Amino acid sequence: MKVHLDCIPCLQRQALQALRFVTQDVAVQERILRLVVAKLERMDWTGTPPEMAHVVHRIVIEECGVEDPYEEVKKRYNDLVLHLYPEIKRTVEESKEPLLAAVRMAIAGNIIDFGANSEFDLSKTIFAVSSMEFAIFDYPEFTTILENANTMIYLADNTGEIVLDKILLETILDRYKIEKILFAVKGAPIINDATIDDAKYVGIDKLPGVEFVKVGTGLPNSGIERRSKEFNNILDSADIVISKGQGNYEALSDHAGIFFLLMAKCPVIASDLNVKIGDIVLKRAGT
Repeated sequence: MKVHLDCIPCLQRQALQALRFVTQDVAVQERILRLVVAKLERMDWTGTPPEMAHVVHRIVIEECGVEDPYEEVKKRYNDLVLHLYPEIKRTVEESKEPLLAAVRMAIAGNIIDFGANSEFDLSKTIFAVSSMEFAIFDYPEFTTILENANTMIYLADNTGEIVLDKILLETILDRYKIEKILFAVKGAPIINDATIDDAKYVGIDKLPGVEFVKVGTGLPNSGIERRSKEFNNILDSADIVISKGQGNYEALSDHAGIFFLLMAKCPVIASDLNVKIGDIVLKRAGT
């Protein structure tokens, strides 16, 4: 998905938000934000939103000298959803359709997105999504492919959200013969996206057959870039690919066969999917 003009002020907002997590010095915030604005003006606006976000957040990290501006908020939401895990897991297990219930909870967790919006109510979202109609519902194809799948790639998104991804993976493993799961996380901190440390903190590494792959964030040696041939080859090697969140959709919406699980939280994504803001989506790319 290409950058829209609406993405530019959003990227500036993200930069200011990250700066405010790091420093309360308005002069420092202004100096670095001006660098971000100047860089955005010089950039070619024909890439994907995540590619531009990588550049913006790299400026913030390098100028502030802080590796992870979102470190505290990431841990807070991991801990919050871990606290909710037993109740949500029990609700999923006791539902009439546990897999669909787990899909809903994984999508509800997508509201924890400081890239799109820092104002959200997780409990309210979980309650709403538990009975909400899907705007796009490729669930029959999802279950059919799972029936015959041995290998899976799961593209994670945000901290906190990955606890609910864990419930979805546990539910899938209980019902299908998945032997290997390649769990893709960011190879370096960016916004509140999950890293390997976050995935291990919530216990993703304890699931059977799980291996990790690092996805690049624009920093040197941070991982494989999502738009690279190498990463596309990895995606094509799996029987099923599940992708969480808006950022992965923005980067990979043209890759056929991926199942995108997300909540539309911005007008650009909603328009591209032809849905409304707040809608929930389970879409197979190419359908």
